[in-house]
Amino acid sequence: MPTLLILMIAGVTAFFMFTAARAAAERAAEIGRDACAAAGVQWLDQSVHASGLRLRRRDDGWLGLERSFHFEYSEDGQDRHIGRVVLLGGKLVGFSGPTRAAQSVVRGLTH
Repeated sequence: MPTLLILMIAGVTAFFMFTAARAAAERAAEIGRDACAAAGVQWLDQSVHASGLRLRRRDDGWLGLERSFHFEYSEDGQDRHIGRVVLLGGKLVGFSGPTRAAQSVVRGLTH
């Protein structure tokens, strides 16, 4: 009986971790897509790729997961550039990407 209980707890934990990771990836994709549209560049592959995961202290003092994502964009259809989105929970804490979009994203972070 204790083995079944441990397996159920592990399964529920894995499920919630998976759904949180998917939600973060969808949020990062939304940010990357909107940034590319704001800068007038082409968002390539219509996806983001997870590139990092670490524990980091949130503003309220609790530990949270910081997830990093990469996406690619093109300014003229011939080149490829890499952008980066960093989320702490669901909050955007870092961005690099198309220059015009990066300026507006950084302004949004400071307000």
